[in-house]
Amino acid sequence: MSNEPGWETSVTKIEPNKIQLRGYPIDELMGKVPFPSVVYLALKGELPDEKIGRLMDIMLVSSVDHGATPPSTLTARTVASTGAPLNACIAAGILAINKFHGGAIENCMHFVKGVVAVADERDIPLQEAALQLVREKREGKQVIHGFGHRVHTKDPRTAKLLAAAKEAGVSGRYIEAMNAVQGAIHEVIGKDLPINVDGAIGGILCELDFPPELANAFFIMARVPGLVAQIHEEQTTMKPMRKIDPKNHHYVGPEDRHLD
Repeated sequence: MSNEPGWETSVTKIEPNKIQLRGYPIDELMGKVPFPSVVYLALKGELPDEKIGRLMDIMLVSSVDHGATPPSTLTARTVASTGAPLNACIAAGILAINKFHGGAIENCMHFVKGVVAVADERDIPLQEAALQLVREKREGKQVIHGFGHRVHTKDPRTAKLLAAAKEAGVSGRYIEAMNAVQGAIHEVIGKDLPINVDGAIGGILCELDFPPELANAFFIMARVPGLVAQIHEEQTTMKPMRKIDPKNHHYVGPEDRHLD
């Protein structure tokens, strides 16, 4: 046998009758710590305070579903229509989350970090750095992710996310940079492209010091329940092997209702 030490992990410790996540017994977390806070614990290694935990909750709820038209949903429903099992349908939907769908959060994080870095390195205001980088994107005919939306002119989720970030005390330089970019886009391109849900999440994740490579994970974690609902509906109410036209559907669920 090799005398080399085994590989190490700091995520979970499993022993007979004992399960620990980052040192905390799972059974102690159950019923006491909300799931979004446990997600934070798993990824960051420490439990968040109450306000950050609420912010995590708001971020995950914001992307739970966005109708039948997103690529991940269409992919999952198409695979479900073939008779594939649930896990295969979910996997198909998740594999459709990529550079241009869901990946906007990661792209936005890289861009806004670049704005802050340029401002700090050159000791210039964020607005000036944003103008410079937006112009470069414009000249290169590149998309600036996190702004504008194909459906919404004013994404109703963005204001809630940014307000929660401010309440949690994490509305700092990165979110300030996001606002600077929005202004720069209007000045350079001549269009009013407000921060969308991906941009708001991207700015918040920067403030929380999450690495950009985890950005897609937040979209995936949020969207899985929505995918499961869409898949189950497809498999239980639709004929198999149908041609799915994303524009030819209408809503038949509950009418408008609100929390008390």
